[in-house]
Amino acid sequence: MTHPAPDRSRSTDARPRRTRPARLSWSQIRAQWPLALVLAGLAVALGFVVLERWRRGAFLLGLVALAAAALRAAVPDERARLLGVRGKGFDVAFYLAIGAVVLWLATSIDSLGTG
Repeated sequence: MTHPAPDRSRSTDARPRRTRPARLSWSQIRAQWPLALVLAGLAVALGFVVLERWRRGAFLLGLVALAAAALRAAVPDERARLLGVRGKGFDVAFYLAIGAVVLWLATSIDSLGTG
């Protein structure tokens, strides 16, 4: 039995059409400067840890968390962008707590092998 040729003018495909994501403009990327600053500090701190300077890396990580708290407190919500996760009060308290704990650990633990 022969079926008639399908009508090519109608789309019978159930899949949605693929669309391209919107391109980011330079101003949208530049608006993420608070997060970029924190991520740069995090990269430097992790670099110290990788180079076996873990106490310096941990100390810098604590400072970066305190800087994130200061940035979150100072920058308005619409400018904080990805640095803000929850409410401003929660974010500042969380970053302060993490920074204080990491700084305390980095300064209170003796260096390995130095007595």
